[in-house]
Amino acid sequence: MTNSSRQHVSSHSPYEPRLGFARAVRVGPMIVVGGTAAIGRDGRTVASGNASAQARRCLEIIRTALEDLGANLSHVVRTRIILTRIADWESVGRVHRELFDEIRPVTTVMQVTRFVDPEWLIEIEADAYAG
Repeated sequence: MTNSSRQHVSSHSPYEPRLGFARAVRVGPMIVVGGTAAIGRDGRTVASGNASAQARRCLEIIRTALEDLGANLSHVVRTRIILTRIADWESVGRVHRELFDEIRPVTTVMQVTRFVDPEWLIEIEADAYAG
């Protein structure tokens, strides 16, 4: 495989250049969207203290990344919801269901101690197949 068959997109997160990563990568029909936090266009955390609002922003960023790579949410086959407060799983799950109720990707919900930015309550990852 050559690098020309690999496409990257950025969400303009201030962490992308600092850590050397892309928001999403497409290789052939596979698209992988990395851990996505609720970062606004200004580079600041959105909806501090509100996990479901942060989930909504994460999924907006994921949707845009997929669209930039020629796919959409219907191509998602797997999501990972990573929380700092496992008690938020139901409110975040309702936001996930709004977008994925008919698509029904497999998902994993887990808790971590914290993220790079302590205001982040959630990150979401997504894998898509757009063959």
